[in-house]
Amino acid sequence: MAWAGLLRAVSRGQPAPGPLLSSLGLRNYAKKVVMKSRGKGMSKVDLKGPEVCKDPVLLTTHAIGTNIYKQGPEVALKPDSEYPEWLFQMDLGPPKKLEDLDPDTMEYWRFLRKVNQKRRLKLLKIRPF
Repeated sequence: MAWAGLLRAVSRGQPAPGPLLSSLGLRNYAKKVVMKSRGKGMSKVDLKGPEVCKDPVLLTTHAIGTNIYKQGPEVALKPDSEYPEWLFQMDLGPPKKLEDLDPDTMEYWRFLRKVNQKRRLKLLKIRPF
């Protein structure tokens, strides 16, 4: 009997010849999982987010939400002299525009490349195949 004939015989419920069936590795599909549906009267479970701290003293003296441990106190803020100087020189304003940058700087050319890559990828997305 060929493999196809063996499989047809097994699928019809006919007995297969001896140990040959076990060497085939034939398996049935898993039983389908029956999902229990919610009734009309059941309410949705509301997920709660983290509690929002509204204490002004705690907000000005501690970094709320930066503690990586589940339990324990929040991280206290240190005086400005204990932080590196570059932290206070960071630009926190809106992103710069290409026209505002000097073309002689490396920052300008990196930004230009980034803008061109975004434009090229956008054009590739709308291009028909």
